[in-house]
Amino acid sequence: MDLELAQQVLGQQPFSRLLGARVTAFGDGEATLELDIREELLQQYGFVHGGVLSYAADNTLTLAAGTVVGAGLITSGFTIDYLRPAKGAVLRAHGRVVRAGRTRVVTRCDVTTVGADGARTLCAVAQGNIAVIEPAVGKD
Repeated sequence: MDLELAQQVLGQQPFSRLLGARVTAFGDGEATLELDIREELLQQYGFVHGGVLSYAADNTLTLAAGTVVGAGLITSGFTIDYLRPAKGAVLRAHGRVVRAGRTRVVTRCDVTTVGADGARTLCAVAQGNIAVIEPAVGKD
């Protein structure tokens, strides 16, 4: 799977399209997903809603796994710790593979915001367990 295919897969998810999410990096055990922060994604205190941060972490954990085992994956579980309120111009989730097995892939993700001035703030960290539900084409 390559960046173009990862972008197509994300584009097939209606919720991802609703949020305006985009895959900006994909390969070598790592993936990055971004979305523009807009008013509809905020909670009552003006911060990005935790559900949006969880969405970004969940998809990025699975995308990172896809860089090493291909398509046919689904999140079987993940944890997320919120560290700071998320505010800024862009929400960025960067995931990386910790260990890839035949049926499970363990991944980690940092969720940051990027301000209009380019300043980055770490807002959440997540770790996921990704299940391989289809073997990659050409693999046993």
